[in-house]
This record gives sequence, structure tokens and C-alpha cells, in this order.
Amino acid sequence: MKTQTLVELLARGAGPAPRHVAARRLLPAAGFGVLASAALALALIGPIPAALYATAAPWVKLGYAAVLAAAALWLTATLSRPVARPLRPGRAVAAVVAAMGLIGLVALLATPAGERMTALLGHSALACPGNVLALSLPALAAALWALRGLAPTRPHAAGAAAGLLAGALGAAGYALACTETSPGFVAAWYSLGIGLTAALGAIVGPRVLRW
Repeated sequence: MKTQTLVELLARGAGPAPRHVAARRLLPAAGFGVLASAALALALIGPIPAALYATAAPWVKLGYAAVLAAAALWLTATLSRPVARPLRPGRAVAAVVAAMGLIGLVALLATPAGERMTALLGHSALACPGNVLALSLPALAAALWALRGLAPTRPHAAGAAAGLLAGALGAAGYALACTETSPGFVAAWYSLGIGLTAALGAIVGPRVLRW
């Protein structure tokens, strides 16, 4: 059979390609992930005092998590397709993390010198990254499941992007239960937990996303 004939047979009645396939898979996964992370945080750790919502502390955490999740979702969607060009979404992710780092640094410099280490470490520096990672696991599973139905050709990078998305969603859930108030703490320890989730995604990605 001639090649052109085969192509015509395969394309017969195919119709237009569906649009926004990545968004239709990743957005529900992200929604499930953030709800699961929030539910686990509230059930296992407990909610922060209502009075804290009158301060900037929880909003800084939630804002960081939300903006980073949006950038990571863009990166994950980009890497879900063959011949991905992740430079722009990758820069967006880096810009969000750098902006949070700058906010944290400015806040620490504005803190009296004798109190800076206390502000940086808070009372839960050792627990925070592990909590973010643990609360991110439902979101990571959902994001990887969504990617399996798409066409990623760089499984390490796609897995890391899914982990980054999951880490941001887990951080959003943890913010509802975390009583730390220092932006420096958020910049350091939330980011570390998110980074650990991205690393886990990069490790698991090639096994889960293999064609």
C-alpha cells in the first residue's frame, strides 16, 4: 500500500483534534489535589486560629502557593506534549520562587538581628518540609495520573513539573494548619518541601509516564 493511501485511510473521518486536552485533565487533578491536601491538613494537624486570618501571614503562604501552582500548572501542561518548549513556563516558576525568596530576605533584614534566626526557624522548621511533602502526595498521584493520559516525551522533567505543581498544592493545604508567621520561614521551608516533592516527581516520573 502506498504511504499516501495509508495516510488517507487513517485520517478518514478523524475530524478536528480536540482542544485544551491538557487543561481538561490537569485542572480536575489539581482541584482534587488541593482539596485532599487541605482536608488532610485540617484533619491531622488542625486549623490555624481564626485570628491569624486578620494578619498577612496566612495570605502570604496561600498567595505564594497559588501563584506557584499556576506557574507549575503551565509548565506541566507544556511538558505533557511532545516537542515541549518549557523555557517560558520554567522562567515563570523561577520568578515566583525568586520573588518569594526576595520577600523573605527583606522581611528577615527588617527583623532585629537577634531575632532573625528565630524568625527563620520558627518552631517547626524540621517538620515543615516533610509535612508539605506528605500533604502533596495525593496531588502528585493525581497529577501523574493526568499526565499518563497525555503525551509527555520527557518523563523526568514532566514528573518534576507534576511534583512542583503537587508541592504548591500541598503547601496551600498546609498553610491552613501552619501557625508560622515569618515570610522568611515560608521562603525557606515551604520552598524546600515543594522542592522535595518535585524531586520525588522526577524520580517517579520515568516509571509512571513510560509509554
